[in-house]
Amino acid sequence: MEEFAAVSGISRPTVSKYFNDPNSVRASTRERIEAALEKYDYRPNIFAMNQNRKLTKNVGIVVPYLADPFFAEIVRVIEQECIAAGFSPTVFSSHGQQEQEKSILDTLRSLKPAGVLLAPLGRSSDKSAIEDFCKNVPTVLFDSNLEGMGEAFVGSDNHSFVEQTVQYLSRTGAAPCFFEMRNPANPNANKRRNAYLEVMQSIGLEPNVVSIDGEGWGFEEIGRQGGLKVLKDGALATNTVLCSNDRLAIGFLSACYEMGLTVGRHEKCDLRVASHDDHPFSRFTCPSLTTAAHDYSAVSDCSVETLFRLIESGGKLGDRTETLFPARLIMRESA
Repeated sequence: MEEFAAVSGISRPTVSKYFNDPNSVRASTRERIEAALEKYDYRPNIFAMNQNRKLTKNVGIVVPYLADPFFAEIVRVIEQECIAAGFSPTVFSSHGQQEQEKSILDTLRSLKPAGVLLAPLGRSSDKSAIEDFCKNVPTVLFDSNLEGMGEAFVGSDNHSFVEQTVQYLSRTGAAPCFFEMRNPANPNANKRRNAYLEVMQSIGLEPNVVSIDGEGWGFEEIGRQGGLKVLKDGALATNTVLCSNDRLAIGFLSACYEMGLTVGRHEKCDLRVASHDDHPFSRFTCPSLTTAAHDYSAVSDCSVETLFRLIESGGKLGDRTETLFPARLIMRESA
């Protein structure tokens, strides 16, 4: 910036003032600066400017698996809201790996962020590393809750998801079995299974959990392989299958197709299939997937608003808060 000020003949304080707010300098000065910017092809290093401030405008956004369209959609909204508020968001994906998640936390420390929105891996996270990070960096957790960590948590009410799907399926046909991974990557899966057991018992029905093998975040292929095994073994005690999440359900629908089984809500269909999340692709499956939907906008908006309050308050909100948003049942052709 000193070099640019020297060659343009404009004082460095005036140049700096322009970069912070172009409207804060006189129109004639702004024209001179902009002409010099074009002539000398100069671009300010916003990252370096932020690092030189006591409070940067950097915001970190961390998700477990950015290739998952669910996280991509959440990040899309969060990123836009941060930019609109004048912050510079940087998005990181842990790729389902604990060491990658820890490395991201180290990188974020060096960025001196004003705050961080963190969706942790959950059961495979190094909880001590996250706890230590949250003590030093203003952090709001979203999607996956780690008890007591961060200043706040924002997510979806998993019991609400399962209660709506179980009650709907039980009213309109055979009670559902619950199709899940035996070792799920995301802790929300365990909460959904527990909710399934509670809701089935509360309405006087016998729960039936079908657990399949598979680890990692490749849920569609895990659902397909597990579905093929379950269908070939005749392991379903009912013709109604409630999947833990939509990505597993997409794999299960693929297995049904390979086995020549029809899925749908009509009497001649072999199976009914429903799920949870309203994954962005769930409306395009064949048949379209009945599911309980996240309130994407509410979770995104509340996460960002909470982070901004945290930043404005100097990094502390008082008692840790947890905000959960209920699901919304979406009835489509699969059940």
